[in-house]
Amino acid sequence: MLNVALLQIASHGFDQEANLEKGIAYCRKAKALGADIAVFPEMWNIGYTAYAPSVFEERFDPTDPKERAQAKDWQARAIDAHSEFVPRYQALAKELEMAVAITYLEKGLSAPFNTVSLINRHGEIVLTYRKVHTCDFSLEAFCTSGNDFPVCDLETKKGNVKIGCMICFDREFPESARLLMLKGAEIILVPNACELEQNRIAQIRTRAYENMVGIAVVNYPAPQENGHSIAFDGMAFEYGQSRDHLLIEAPKKEGIFMASFDPDRMRQYRQKEVWGNAYRKPQTYKALCDLFNT
Repeated sequence: MLNVALLQIASHGFDQEANLEKGIAYCRKAKALGADIAVFPEMWNIGYTAYAPSVFEERFDPTDPKERAQAKDWQARAIDAHSEFVPRYQALAKELEMAVAITYLEKGLSAPFNTVSLINRHGEIVLTYRKVHTCDFSLEAFCTSGNDFPVCDLETKKGNVKIGCMICFDREFPESARLLMLKGAEIILVPNACELEQNRIAQIRTRAYENMVGIAVVNYPAPQENGHSIAFDGMAFEYGQSRDHLLIEAPKKEGIFMASFDPDRMRQYRQKEVWGNAYRKPQTYKALCDLFNT
């Protein structure tokens, strides 16, 4: 079994040093619990803090001078992958021999990215994903969107597994998970920072089921968000019968919650079942890629 630790932990807001140290402490706890991969919620370096309205609240107005000033302050807190923050987690991953998916507001040429970097157990960054579907109704309107959904081969003590990533709002678009599946992803890691309620949870369940992939979503605990970090293994049927492919759903509180995936069994399932890429007819999907339909 491949153990993915969902680090559902509260941040110290803009105090990046405190977030760094708390994250390191929780990675150590995750390793002691048997984790092979530890995953942080979205934008851990600043705890996805401040100013960004909820999707259900009034939208962020980029023309408002006060809000533009807030955005400038927020952007100034971006870091790059060579600053102290990320290399400290690289050293930790090597020490613990555990993969770490660390999230941060990353400096860009003109505007920052919302980023997750996957560090392998040797301390090497093997995948960096920059959020494609930025929440442009919030401060993320001042971010640069990513332009790809990369997949990497992650070597663990228990064997290799193909990993892809989405970040929060990417879940809302079926194309995100579909592209990762087509590129060979077996498990999709999803840092998150919004309420996980019944509709979003149903959405995540569906993304896993329709693509026959494992999905692990890591959220902030209450009161910042509502917890409910969740994981599905994507194996929605067994012996012709529907099965609950939920691995774990966390409560609202802070903690480490372990999702245990069985990659060999998941691969066997993908070889024999009818979802994912088995019977697609992409020649009929041209309109999905037509820019005039956007």
